[in-house]
Amino acid sequence: MKMQIVVIGLGRFGSSVAQSLYNKGHDVLAIDDDEVKSQMMMGKATHTITGDATNEIVLRQLGIHEFDVAVVAIGSNLVASVTVTVMLKEMGMKYIVARAGDQLHANTLERLGVDKVVQVETEMGARLAHSLFHPDVQEYMEILPNFGISKIKVPSRFSEFSIGELPGFHNPRDSSQAVLAISRGRNITLKPESEDRLRANDWLFLAADDVILDDLTA
Repeated sequence: MKMQIVVIGLGRFGSSVAQSLYNKGHDVLAIDDDEVKSQMMMGKATHTITGDATNEIVLRQLGIHEFDVAVVAIGSNLVASVTVTVMLKEMGMKYIVARAGDQLHANTLERLGVDKVVQVETEMGARLAHSLFHPDVQEYMEILPNFGISKIKVPSRFSEFSIGELPGFHNPRDSSQAVLAISRGRNITLKPESEDRLRANDWLFLAADDVILDDLTA
């Protein structure tokens, strides 16, 4: 589903998130008070704006409150991060993701009611772009544009499906997509067969196109 997303703060993390989400087909508004950073994002987001996101008037003029998701990617300036987050909450933003520079920052954001707190030491922009709308995706490593290795929890609707019955895995001769392993409790099955059946709470390790990953976790 195509969504409207605003990314505030265009450092390495914010720009990575914005570009990854844009590449996945979402409408992305990228904002930074540094004109150079904003200009560098031209063509990598739907819209880029140079502006002070700590100014409520700026946010309201941009209609930020009508967006589906806000990513506050300001990690180094706690005051600015908290200020923007509080304003977004007061505007009624539906879903807020915020980057934390350290544990104290993370704790503060959690107390403010942020939906997802990201510490860049453990989560990178491309991974967030996949996990943001698909909580079943626990790990993601991009290998090529729109192709990666992921760890996903088997959705309940696929319980008792065989691997060959999963979307995108109907043709066992198609080597471009693969289930690398199934983790069930303490047991791991490497290179499972097409006939192997899945259970709820299994974990799949996949090498697959993002389109197939979206079909499995939508």
